[in-house]
Amino acid sequence: MSGSDRRRGVIALREESCTVCMLCVRECPDWCITIDSHVERVPAEGPGGRPRTAHVLDRFDIDYALCLYCGICVEVCPFDALFWSPETDYAEPALGDLVHGKERLGEWLGSAPGAAQPDGQSASG
Repeated sequence: MSGSDRRRGVIALREESCTVCMLCVRECPDWCITIDSHVERVPAEGPGGRPRTAHVLDRFDIDYALCLYCGICVEVCPFDALFWSPETDYAEPALGDLVHGKERLGEWLGSAPGAAQPDGQSASG
């Protein structure tokens, strides 16, 4: 395996697949992931159904100044919301600017191998 095949890059997020289960946060050895959410009531589907509640993702941040690039978060995600992307252009002039949110993580999804949408479409469209 060549060096380029082993490169990991950054972690990409498919926001619509995240259920806010918090497994990635709990398993991260350096606590570089921050998630905030709120609960919304979802109306009943069809006759005889009951309304339910769902967590809605408000914030998903990864602090790349702390990240070990170990991949535990990608491995433990049961809903295929996290992927390795080969992107390397995320340097910032200040350490505090290395915290990237769900919008930036979502942009990297388009270059992540294996991150095709569940319906078979590519992540970018």
